[in-house]
Amino acid sequence: MARHAAKTNTFASTSAKVALTGAILGAGAAIFAPTASAAPDSDWDRLAQCESGGNWHINTGNGYYGGLQFSASTWNAFGGNEFASTADQASREQQIYVAEKVLAQQGWGAWPACSASLGLSSDPTDRPHPSQGVAPVRAQAAPAAAASDSKTDLIQQFADRLSNVDSLSDAQALIAEFRALTGQIELPQELVAAIPFDLSKLQGLI
Repeated sequence: MARHAAKTNTFASTSAKVALTGAILGAGAAIFAPTASAAPDSDWDRLAQCESGGNWHINTGNGYYGGLQFSASTWNAFGGNEFASTADQASREQQIYVAEKVLAQQGWGAWPACSASLGLSSDPTDRPHPSQGVAPVRAQAAPAAAASDSKTDLIQQFADRLSNVDSLSDAQALIAEFRALTGQIELPQELVAAIPFDLSKLQGLI
């Protein structure tokens, strides 16, 4: 379990961090405009790429956690402790679910530097509550061989996609997608071998 760092009044100038404010929805809160578009998953993936290199389970020990760099106080204030004590221990979907609540109350200014550089302006999305776990399987389990084949096929699909990416950011996004789908942090060697870039540039994500 990650150790919570004490909240201070000073923030790093080189990265945007989600800060808890005492603001309550009112005149300054985000207002849903009928013609505005809701925040798509791609906006959150781009923001995570800027904030944490696309690593949804990062804990650098600086008091901020997960792909969107929540402080422990903000994470808990917006209901994140329903899923995990800190954001890095929650799934990508759970982190986005909590981030939508932050966005609804504080706007994209909760991530000032990265949201500005990315030009993010979409409205919050009323997302369905993410599953807190996998429901027990009531039907007869598939044979182990079939499950193994399915995982092998998934790895091969991602290996093929990784071998054709054009940029380092695309490779990092695919790695994050694979981890979100499988819950597997360590990448299979088949995926590592398929990455067509200098692995040292992947910022410790492998």
